[in-house]
Amino acid sequence: MARWCYRHRLVVLFLWVGALFGLGAAGSAAGTDYANVFSLPDTDSKTAYDLMTKAFPQSAGDTDTVVWKVDEGSVRDESVRSRLEPALKEIAAMKGVGEVTDPYAAEGAAQISEDGRIAYAQVTFAEQANAVPKELIEDVVDTAQAAQRDGLQVELGGQAIARTQEPPQGTAELVGIVAAAVVLFLAFGSLFAMLLPLVVAIAALGTGLMATSLLSHVTDVPEVAPLLGSLIGLGVGIDYALFIVTRHRRGILRGMKPQDAAVTALNTSGRAVLFAGGTVCIALAGMLVMNMRFLDGVVVATSLTVVLSVLAATTLLPALLGMLGMRVLSRRQRRRLTANGPESAEASGLAARWSSYVEKRPRSIAAGALVVMVILALPVLSIRLGATDQGNHQESQTTRQAYDLLAEGFGPGFNGPLQVVVEKGDAQALATTIKSTEGVAQVAAAPPANGISVIQVVPTTSPQSEKTDQLIDRLRDDVIPASGAEAHVGGVTAVFKDFAAVTGDRLPYFVATIIGLGFLLLLVAFRSLVVPLTAALMNLIAAAASFGVLVAIFQWGWGTEFIGIGKEGPITAFLPVIMLSLLFGLSMDYQVFLVSRMHEEWVHTRDNARAVRVGLAETSRVINCAALIMICVFSAFVLSGDMEGAMAGIGLAAAVALDAFILRTALVPAAMHLLGNSNWWLPEGLEKRLPHLAVEPKEDEPASVVTEPDGPASAVHGFVRNADGEAVEGASVSLLSRGGRQLDRVVTLADGSYIVSVPAPGTYLLAVSAASYGSRAGHVVVADGPLVYDVELAEGEVDAVN
Repeated sequence: MARWCYRHRLVVLFLWVGALFGLGAAGSAAGTDYANVFSLPDTDSKTAYDLMTKAFPQSAGDTDTVVWKVDEGSVRDESVRSRLEPALKEIAAMKGVGEVTDPYAAEGAAQISEDGRIAYAQVTFAEQANAVPKELIEDVVDTAQAAQRDGLQVELGGQAIARTQEPPQGTAELVGIVAAAVVLFLAFGSLFAMLLPLVVAIAALGTGLMATSLLSHVTDVPEVAPLLGSLIGLGVGIDYALFIVTRHRRGILRGMKPQDAAVTALNTSGRAVLFAGGTVCIALAGMLVMNMRFLDGVVVATSLTVVLSVLAATTLLPALLGMLGMRVLSRRQRRRLTANGPESAEASGLAARWSSYVEKRPRSIAAGALVVMVILALPVLSIRLGATDQGNHQESQTTRQAYDLLAEGFGPGFNGPLQVVVEKGDAQALATTIKSTEGVAQVAAAPPANGISVIQVVPTTSPQSEKTDQLIDRLRDDVIPASGAEAHVGGVTAVFKDFAAVTGDRLPYFVATIIGLGFLLLLVAFRSLVVPLTAALMNLIAAAASFGVLVAIFQWGWGTEFIGIGKEGPITAFLPVIMLSLLFGLSMDYQVFLVSRMHEEWVHTRDNARAVRVGLAETSRVINCAALIMICVFSAFVLSGDMEGAMAGIGLAAAVALDAFILRTALVPAAMHLLGNSNWWLPEGLEKRLPHLAVEPKEDEPASVVTEPDGPASAVHGFVRNADGEAVEGASVSLLSRGGRQLDRVVTLADGSYIVSVPAPGTYLLAVSAASYGSRAGHVVVADGPLVYDVELAEGEVDAVN
């Protein structure tokens, strides 16, 4: 397929452009229909929600709040009333506004605080927040705040109002792409090579987001799903293309033609990308075990984006490689290739030195890495799941100001009232009992409708307080059963409490599912029990440390205001499930790319120390580069304007950094050195029963070095001479596989003769270089017997490919 895409590059490019614009047009015409379905089956809050929907079907619109406060006097003063009443009447007259409750009306006395300095009006729109036109919301905000003057503060809160504070759509994605472009340019040193992963990721992300918007019309997709899809899509899309482009460039630098290099890259790193993408999708699908409708849409959006990222990397990318040809290398690299010939297959530089250092000191490195991860994981012991609200917004935002004013004037619990929905029994008697319950500030019973009564309960504590959770338990376990009534506690605060409880109960099953599936995949791929066990343990360590960082920043408040996130609070209830899915998928990616190269070397040499050393030396640089890109992309989502998006971005950025720079670069290779050959142990009985799944294509096994051309193994032999026919002594002769791996290397004798061993019949690359002479590299085809191949070197002459 890679060869077909390479040769028919214009067709592939046309298909991708057509799909992108076709889905874009369809998405623009259909619009979006995102829905936040937080309710959970078989929970008390879900029962309360269903009863309220049945009793009050007309209360479908979003309700927001206008709050005002005077520094001196009372909000009842004529100077204040004359400014606010006309503004509220103007808002009520706007098309799309259903009702405005005026505190100055006869029934609005309860909307003025006891000290008379704070009042509020409720604005009910005709639609839910995501369906209200943004122009209407902005008109409401402008009209209300136009009533401000010195000594009179006017703020607005609510879900619809919060939409006016969102940064321009795509800001986080754009910042992430720019940051990734800088890292790619520094890594490749080539503008064209830098653009390749970005174009592939943008194509996959664009089609994924458009397809998700269309799917929102046929299934429940939450508003946060496209944001999470963008977050994971950009990260894996750029990374997958990076791995393939790196392998392609390495093949060219080692003497392969661009087409052969592309095919080899897709047949090696492309296979790893397919496997890695599959593991990410499996980890994401693990969320379905939680049986939460809210997460189903997240699974759809994120999995679809990952699948399209893999598809783009394996089809669009080879087509783009075909369009670029040799220009995928920088000009300096092309000049050096022409002047010096192919590069050596042996890894060198900082990565090789670090790999050798890990081999020499595995115990100290493993111990140091483990200590760092344990210290970072300690805060996770105090994690508290809950919900963020507008009280967590930045202090400068009007929603945060409105939240604080309502808490000041009417108590902290006013921002998160509970709804006790009475199905059977005396609602008034229950309301009286609830009013005398510890932790209750206010109680108001609404007139019954369709046989259902609703009692609104305002706690004395804020929605995020643990005491509010205790009040909900007290009402459910003691107060309501003792009253003899059949009632249920609902409201946003109760829904998120139930969500957190269900998440905590089902999380162990979810973690066991994704770890078990990952273990089976790695077991089949690497034919080892220890490698998947090590991967599972490392994933748990990475998860604990990343959640420790998340708790320290968002729950303890270490730097939240500094980085512009807002006020500290509990960790959003659904975030652990989403983050664990993404984290386990991404961690598996790095494990696959790292261990697949180690496994390849182990198969050929049966030397564990060499396999670990070579695998780390050849993959650590690209893994670290990929991780740096993901960190940039994920961190940029702090700018998304969404608290959950910021949490996921910071948490995943921390997880990727710890995983790539500490676990995969230090702890995993150190542990594998300590474990020795047992890394690759698999019982014989299990070996026979397991299916074969190759992450990397099976290369030929090495043959023993031959000493004579007519020995039992195949060989390439001949003479290296100069243009005058004189023998060239001390010339370096290397035999490389089509994938660029060095198979044998010798130095010519005094008569210019050489002989290199060949593992099996096939096509290989023979590279020859000598001081004071040019370099030659050519493809040789070896049949069943030895091949005679003479090489002529000339001063200043270079034949880099043939």
